[in-house]
Amino acid sequence: MPRRHPQPLRGLRPADPLPRLPRQGTRRARKDRRSARRRPAAYQVRILIAEDDPVLADGLSRSLRAGGYAVDAVTTGDEADTALTAQTFDLLILDLGLPKLSGLEVLRRLRARNSAVPVLILTAADSVEQRVRGLDLGADDYMAKPFALSELEARVRALTRRALGASQSLLRNGPLALDQAGRVATINDQPLDLSARELGLLEVLLQRAGRVVSKEQLVDHLCEWGEEVSNNAIEVYVHRLRKKLEPGGIRIATVRGLGYCLERVASEAANDSPASGAARPGIVPPGAA
Repeated sequence: MPRRHPQPLRGLRPADPLPRLPRQGTRRARKDRRSARRRPAAYQVRILIAEDDPVLADGLSRSLRAGGYAVDAVTTGDEADTALTAQTFDLLILDLGLPKLSGLEVLRRLRARNSAVPVLILTAADSVEQRVRGLDLGADDYMAKPFALSELEARVRALTRRALGASQSLLRNGPLALDQAGRVATINDQPLDLSARELGLLEVLLQRAGRVVSKEQLVDHLCEWGEEVSNNAIEVYVHRLRKKLEPGGIRIATVRGLGYCLERVASEAANDSPASGAARPGIVPPGAA
């Protein structure tokens, strides 16, 4: 039977497409490759959606990815419990009516592991008893289906902002600033027009300003389960981001054989530099990705 593609939810923005570039090396399933390790907690805001309705799950995933979040999705309760045990997430969007393991049991096990990840519950049952039980088990917010997508996005921003904390959600490097919770980047208080992938790339580089970030780290940061991004694609994203940052005096340097480094502005780097104007071996001009 031909596969039926779910219709997008009204009001969704298209996801940021990957460049059509040749793949390099042996293709490996992203899910298998990540099962053995956790994603570093300092990386992009990461959301797990546990929802058995494929149309709703696809719509939420597309919308949140377009908003600059890294999103993974599961369809059963046991898959959600396994993912939450094996990896680190910044927010869980949890449907109570999951098959195999109920959403309430997933939540109970999550809190039993002393995990403080924020949980937004979704359910078709808009009863007071369901809400009270979910909140008593440790949920942070609650939405009954059907709901407005704009309201869910606002609640996601509020929960992630609360989890990050005001002091941690704003990253700065000279005139460059990134609000991680609000997903907005500015230079000299002027907003930058960045795609979701460019925003994710900037977030990683800003969190490690002055240090080298490898291409493998960038690939892990920009992708979700089952998705592949080649090294060539990373070079394309870096090139696009450079063109938008350099007019504001922000430079991304290429370190041969290692990766990329977002250079700290002179006022911030002076305290860490042993001698001003010292050569930095291995760093090539930004024009070469």
